[in-house]
Amino acid sequence: MGFDKLEKHHRFGARHWHVIMLFLSVVINFFQRVSISAAIVPMTQSTAGAPYYDWTGYEKGIILSSFLWGYALSAVPAGLLAKRFGAKIVILSATGIGGIVAICYPLAATNGWETVVVLRVLTGIVQGAIYPCVHTLVAKWVPRTERGFLTTFIYAGSQFGSALVMVISGFVFESSMGWPGLFYITGGLSLAWALLYVWLGANEPATCRCISKGERMYIESLTGSSNNSQTLTVPWMSILKSPAFLGLVAAHCGFNFGFYMLLTEMPTYMSSVLQLDVKSNAALSSLPYFVMGTLCFVVSPISDLLINRGTISVTTGRKLFNSIGQWVPMACLIGLGYMTAGETTEAIVLLTLGVGITAACCCGYLVNHVDLSPNFAGTMMGITNAVASLISILSPLMVGAILTDETDPTQWRVVFFVTSGVYLICNTLFVVIGKAEVQPWNDVPSISTTNPST
Repeated sequence: MGFDKLEKHHRFGARHWHVIMLFLSVVINFFQRVSISAAIVPMTQSTAGAPYYDWTGYEKGIILSSFLWGYALSAVPAGLLAKRFGAKIVILSATGIGGIVAICYPLAATNGWETVVVLRVLTGIVQGAIYPCVHTLVAKWVPRTERGFLTTFIYAGSQFGSALVMVISGFVFESSMGWPGLFYITGGLSLAWALLYVWLGANEPATCRCISKGERMYIESLTGSSNNSQTLTVPWMSILKSPAFLGLVAAHCGFNFGFYMLLTEMPTYMSSVLQLDVKSNAALSSLPYFVMGTLCFVVSPISDLLINRGTISVTTGRKLFNSIGQWVPMACLIGLGYMTAGETTEAIVLLTLGVGITAACCCGYLVNHVDLSPNFAGTMMGITNAVASLISILSPLMVGAILTDETDPTQWRVVFFVTSGVYLICNTLFVVIGKAEVQPWNDVPSISTTNPST
């Protein structure tokens, strides 16, 4: 049977169920990431029925950035663990442990902001495993003809997770549970997903209990990932010296810096500059992420269609969509720097467009790891995630250093201009030296020929 017939016959199959589970994993793990960004406002304001803490702007900046300390620390080891032992056990363990940590936040806060920082570092450590594991599984499960859409679908969970937390948080904060309830809910969902994935998850089609032979053949023929990739030696020097990989690192750094700046600081900006109340703040803070998640399903089919029809090359497609996803937000942030409290509507439109259009990056740098090396996509994601996270640590620290007065729009202008500069430089590097072709060091024969010592 031809693979075109297999594709038609298996239009919806085991790979799609697996993709849905990975989407839910990303959603739930972003609950863990974003909860503190939403909760930091009521945690530091006097509200009826909930404890609050008199933390300074500097202390809040440390809390918000500390997640990235652990995240950067674990990204590379997690990628290696996923490659060596299989991604299923790693992502399952990370999500479950993260859920337990989330439940402990309210108790930790009573012991001081330093204890919250410790938990944020622990959250970052377990979260550092998620993207390398997802990329490892994508390389095994997603055919290259469906790579743009299915990979984007999975990672759209980050936007929907962020948006849902923002929406839910407003209602939870005003309920009898108060802000602690947000951590109990997100922690419980993490544990529930981990239990479900024990039954439904699989490292690759060959070990899946509910996949047909035809679909398995179809997937394995179009992924480019070797069946023995778990035992391959990582060609570290070839990866680190590759211009295409360095361009990918730059693009990932640019996205992370801007994304985490907006993710962690948007609620504070809306509260302090736009003067919105807690409930309105939560709802409007979620809007850009709903738009971003929705646009993921608009841009990814367009990207796949243009590439599969041969209208543009894969490399051109990755660069085009990544440029849309970083340079349009750059322009929006420059405009946002001139908004004041009297221009709330205009500011929200720019924030929504600036965050929403970054969805295009899902068809840019985010899938580029698998383009360059299906066998080492998870390891490469671990490396780029670690570097990008180290750069992202500077984001909330930069905001904390610049904002001596959180209500001053001119100080926020400096924050937005710096972020715009990072977008400009990082995406320019990706455009100049990035590629989307399988690199020679992905193939076992090439590795053994060019680097016998490995």
